[in-house]
Amino acid sequence: MKLIRYGAPGQEKPGVILHDQKFDVSAFGEDYNEAFFANNGLQRLAKFLQKNEGQLTPIADSERLGPPVARPSKLLCIGLNYSDHARETGATPPPEPVLFMKATTSYTGPFDEIIIPRNSTKTDWEVELAVVIGKRASYVEEADAADYIAGYALHNDVSEREFQLERSGTWDKGKGCDTFAPVGPFMATPDEMGDVNNLRLWLSVNGQMMQDGNTANLIFNIPFLISYVSQFMTLLPGDIISTGTPAGVGLGFNPPVYLKHGDVVELGIDGLGTSRQVLKAYGQN
Repeated sequence: MKLIRYGAPGQEKPGVILHDQKFDVSAFGEDYNEAFFANNGLQRLAKFLQKNEGQLTPIADSERLGPPVARPSKLLCIGLNYSDHARETGATPPPEPVLFMKATTSYTGPFDEIIIPRNSTKTDWEVELAVVIGKRASYVEEADAADYIAGYALHNDVSEREFQLERSGTWDKGKGCDTFAPVGPFMATPDEMGDVNNLRLWLSVNGQMMQDGNTANLIFNIPFLISYVSQFMTLLPGDIISTGTPAGVGLGFNPPVYLKHGDVVELGIDGLGTSRQVLKAYGQN
């Protein structure tokens, strides 16, 4: 299945994509939130769709798409998880995953504007494969990790490099700004994906290709990441782990290249569609 949420921010309704067409499933009676995933929501939704085949209301293409999962309890990200990206930033590939968090207030839809924060001069892009957790996970064995995956989504891990790297403290200050986590357009269940270890992911700025990588080059694979993170905190249904970005971020250019008001970022991953965000400087219309 491919899950979507549509409507005004904070008022999204659940939907699905079937045969490349969007349909409303508000009659199912649940949002795609922690309780949905924890209570076999995907299986119950599949039965609902089977029962109501041919009776669902189409969603107009003009409707805004929100992020495909209702606000998760945690947005967890893995830094420096592609060796080419580590090299371009001057970092040594890490001996174990670099883990940081994005604020849930950064979570936004796949076609929403990205707001360049006040006093920012180094806002950057990062295309990433995100994993949605399907059930409560604590001290998970790597061999069992696939059982905890609800699905996958496209994520732009937007970053403010000065806030992240030049200000004292953790990376979180440059990662959790408002609108810095566009996710979607949909969440695809694992059966929709094929080989997640061989997915092309790409990103362009104003039509110029900046990133063009493949998940085959992940340093730490998805089962390992789920197991690893679950050693430090309990993952709840609907939580998101974003798995890192390949080379081609603005920080890696010489001199670096950063986003400015009016820029257009487009990105995509095999099997997960594409998204598009326009940059808007804080306080400007």
